[in-house]
Amino acid sequence: QVQLVESGGGLVQAGGSLRLSCAASGRTGSDYVKAWFRQAPGKEREFVAGISWTGGSTVLGDSVKGRFTISRDNARNTVFLQMNSLKPEDTAVYYCAATNTIVVVTRAQMYGNWGQGTQVTVSS
Repeated sequence: QVQLVESGGGLVQAGGSLRLSCAASGRTGSDYVKAWFRQAPGKEREFVAGISWTGGSTVLGDSVKGRFTISRDNARNTVFLQMNSLKPEDTAVYYCAATNTIVVVTRAQMYGNWGQGTQVTVSS
């Protein structure tokens, strides 16, 4: 089992930036696909970004392309989500997730390991 702990959320004005971190412990899952999802009140959980275990392949959700970047440092067992040009519609709880698939998958049901989430609020 991979334990995941997110950090870096907070309140930011529209147009600002935040960097989320996801630290893994236990079976650290350095060979796992890692991803970020988000969920706003009353909405379904949405895929934001995913990265292969080598870091050589990334997938971004359509709503964040050109604004968000995902990266990982396997030596530190940490995955990052750099969020730029934030919009009020980016407001949500952001979750880190891990799965042992070979390629990045975007369906939440494919991920068996989840963090507790970190709140991101973007004010207009």
